[in-house]
Amino acid sequence: MPVIKPVRGNTPVIPKNCFIAENATVVGEVTMGSQCSVWFSAVVRGDVNFIKMGNKVNIQDGAVIHGTYQKAGTTIGNNVSVGHNALVHGCTIHDNVLVGMGSIIMDGCVVNSNSIIAAGAVVTQNTIIESGSIYAGVPAKKVKEISKELVSGEINRISEAYIKYSGWFKE
Repeated sequence: MPVIKPVRGNTPVIPKNCFIAENATVVGEVTMGSQCSVWFSAVVRGDVNFIKMGNKVNIQDGAVIHGTYQKAGTTIGNNVSVGHNALVHGCTIHDNVLVGMGSIIMDGCVVNSNSIIAAGAVVTQNTIIESGSIYAGVPAKKVKEISKELVSGEINRISEAYIKYSGWFKE
């Protein structure tokens, strides 16, 4: 059974069509849209500040979503994939974004729509990621513009795949 519990009077809001893996943790002021998934060993911790997710968000294995007490909640838009072991902390991620495996997005950052944060990238505090861009490195810097083919071929493909994968666990 996943750990889903209230903290400080705030209970997670999780639609019935979402998938939460058996060893995932979702606590506190967390609101998920439809068709979201939180995978094995992932933590969505809305104890010190809110976490809001749009529709079709997948939080992959080992990822951590958190905020900063009395400072920064975390907002994640629609059609967002947060890769394995990524850390998303006190920031805003808009629609159609791929957060690569092992990457870190820190407090105050804004990741605009149709963007990719490369695997292992570190997006330092208060960075604004341009819409339609790929950012990579430590600290993360813009490496190129994103093509429409990459948006549909990677961002949308991964989001749709995770909806399919979660269905396998609901059978």
